[in-house]
Amino acid sequence: MTTTIIMGAGIGGISQAYELRKELSKDHQVVLVGDSERFEFTPSNPWVAVGWRKPKNITIDLPDLLAKHGIGFHSEGVRQLHPTENEIELNDGKRLKYDYLVIATGPKLAFDEVPGLGPDGGHTQSICRTGHAETAFIDFEKLVANPGPVVIGAAPAASCFGPAYEYAFILDTELKKRKIRDRVPMHFVTPEPYVGHLGLDGVGDTKSLMESELRDRHIKWTCNAKITRVADGSLNFSEIDDEGQTRKEHELPFHHAMI
Repeated sequence: MTTTIIMGAGIGGISQAYELRKELSKDHQVVLVGDSERFEFTPSNPWVAVGWRKPKNITIDLPDLLAKHGIGFHSEGVRQLHPTENEIELNDGKRLKYDYLVIATGPKLAFDEVPGLGPDGGHTQSICRTGHAETAFIDFEKLVANPGPVVIGAAPAASCFGPAYEYAFILDTELKKRKIRDRVPMHFVTPEPYVGHLGLDGVGDTKSLMESELRDRHIKWTCNAKITRVADGSLNFSEIDDEGQTRKEHELPFHHAMI
């Protein structure tokens, strides 16, 4: 009998747990370890942020569901790995032994790397987590009540850019539905060398596609942008040249910002 622990209870971790449970006999244990008892379908977070979905529509309680499928579950989160001992240490101090370990964790959010960034004590919104998206929707409703400029984009060292574009297009659509789009200037700020790079040097002709889509929606953009600080209602960033030097400093006002 073997024990396989999957660290990370998001889309990747849960998919791996189900696949292993399907392939392995009941003699083998499959254990999923996350930092919450709730699964969030992250790709729908941009919809929550504008009210197109409710959090209850995209979340699932895990303990009973996983038990039904014969998958062990711990929601305390992992504090430390002990590979020489084939153990993981949970945040409550408990240790779990494994024969095989699958690491399927998501990104480590580091809003504190930029002063004023992020929804927890900062001035910008996020769609990285469903709780963040709920807070973003509250801020969106304030924008509707008091239309003004919007800044959307990605911070330096971001590894996933698609959701920022998606949110920009979703927000543009919802503002049109509410008949206030003409009162909301939008600016897209990204560290990508060109729009549509996506951290992948493009996918097909995404450069031309994204430029065209942003242009059609009257969304301005700045690339090679390094956000340096955010205050209440204003975002500062440096525009970097090909040599890595600062070419120009920018300050953008906003009523709503999602980074």
